[in-house]
Amino acid sequence: MPVADTSQLISGVAERYASSLFELALEAGSVEAVGADLARVQALIDGSEDLKRLIVSPVFSAEDQFKAVSALVEKFGFSGLTGNFLKVVARNRRLFALPGVIKAFRLIAARHRGEITADVTSAHALTEAQQTELKATLKGVTGKDVAVNVTVDPSILGGLIVKVGSRQIDTSLRTKLSTLKLALKEVG
Repeated sequence: MPVADTSQLISGVAERYASSLFELALEAGSVEAVGADLARVQALIDGSEDLKRLIVSPVFSAEDQFKAVSALVEKFGFSGLTGNFLKVVARNRRLFALPGVIKAFRLIAARHRGEITADVTSAHALTEAQQTELKATLKGVTGKDVAVNVTVDPSILGGLIVKVGSRQIDTSLRTKLSTLKLALKEVG
C-alpha cells in the first residue's frame, strides 16, 4: 500500500474518531477536560518508545493492546470519557491513528472556540514568553485567536517553520543554508 494511501486511511479514521469524541465531550460539557487528557496522552506517547511501538506495531494483538491501554488508563487516571475512548480505540485496533485523532480533536475544538491553529516547528522548546509573543504576532496577521501547536525538531538548526492553514512561513536555518548552497552552485 503506498504511503499516501496509508496516511489518508489514518487521516480518515482519525477524523471520524475525533469528531465522535468531540460530539460526546460537547454533550457532556467536558471539551476542555478531554482536550487536556489528550494532551497528556500525547506527552506519554512522545516520551515512551515502548508506547510508540505498542501503538504502531501490528505485532501486538488487540487483546495485548487493550490490556496495555487499560493499564495506562488506570495508572494515569484517565477516567470517564477519555478512558473509555482510549479503550474503544484499542479494542477496535485503531491505536495507530491515535496521534492523528489527538491532532484532529485539537483542530475541531479550536474551530469550535473560533480559534485557528498554527503548527510551529522550532529547533528548541519555546518559552512561555516566546509562545505568547508568537500568538500575539499571529493574531495580528490573521485577526483571530491562534492556538499554537509546537513541535521541536533540532534538525532545522534554528528559526521557525510556521504553518497556518495552507500558508507556511519557513525561517529555518536549514532552509536558509540550502538556499544559499543552491545560490552558490548557480554562481560557480
